[in-house]
Amino acid sequence: MTPAPRAGIRLKMKAIFASEGEIIHVGEGLMACSLTKEEWTHAAHFAAALWLMRYRTYLEPAAAMPGLIRAFNEAVGGVNNDTTGYHETITQASLRAARGVFDSFPADVPVYRIVNALMSTNFVNPNWLLEYWSRERLMSVEARRVWLEPDLKVLPF
Repeated sequence: MTPAPRAGIRLKMKAIFASEGEIIHVGEGLMACSLTKEEWTHAAHFAAALWLMRYRTYLEPAAAMPGLIRAFNEAVGGVNNDTTGYHETITQASLRAARGVFDSFPADVPVYRIVNALMSTNFVNPNWLLEYWSRERLMSVEARRVWLEPDLKVLPF
């Protein structure tokens, strides 16, 4: 029986990932730039972040993810510039959210279950950030380049 998560996050939801192997595929695929562009979904971003937190504890996700995402974007023909590709504020806010969810679970809960739980929250909606940042601030070139604090309300994590 899987232990209940600590912060009241549900484990019962529509599963996005069915196994730990799928999480490992995403994490290792991001590091190797071997995922397909189609595999790099919103859920895959969170899966890769949580994979780093569990399986690559020697890496700090806030420092590692920017380079990994930029390299992946370029590997699949994307561009990282002032209007497209990597976005620092979105990435760092999402990592904070992922860490908050990750830390709310006991250490023996498989990552795929944590990702599925995370994806049953408001974080499934890519626009969740607009509760904390105005669209103008979040979509600015500055927010794409560097971390900008929220201008509407403080993040809960």
